[in-house]
Amino acid sequence: MPFSRFFKRRRFDDAANALYVALVEQSRQPAFYRDLGVADTLEGRYDMIILHAYMLFRRLGKGDDGGLRELSQETFDFMFNDMDQNLREMGVTDTGIGKRVQRMAEAFYGRTAAYDKALGQGGRALQQALGRNLYQGVMVPAETEDRMAAYVLAQMAHLDTIADATLLTGQITFIPLAE
Repeated sequence: MPFSRFFKRRRFDDAANALYVALVEQSRQPAFYRDLGVADTLEGRYDMIILHAYMLFRRLGKGDDGGLRELSQETFDFMFNDMDQNLREMGVTDTGIGKRVQRMAEAFYGRTAAYDKALGQGGRALQQALGRNLYQGVMVPAETEDRMAAYVLAQMAHLDTIADATLLTGQITFIPLAE
């Protein structure tokens, strides 16, 4: 049947969903908004999801198991299907969904490219990328940017310690934000 591929469960559906749920839960931690100055708005929350998705996808891209690429793609698909569903629940019409999702995807790719570039440059480049993207150009104290950058670096180091086999089952932990 030609349409069966649309209804077939993919190999990592459960694991991808679990990883996506975990990154969303981590990105919603009140300390990011209360203590680190991230705007508690739709845009601020989306930017926190992008940041955590970036860290997760970066880790999945480092794995030796070919299944991690498939898991990464399925997690990405869950993320944008969820965004689509959330827009619909907020009352965005079918004709507006495509444009909004396209802008969200562009934001995702732009921010992840900026984070990659910043990590390659070193120095205060990560803080500057966070300032432009996560804080959307709003001036925050340098100490706040430093704390967020330290969190990102520690989180990526932590994610690197999680075994590929563990990730393939959808199990992931995130470190708490240091108080």
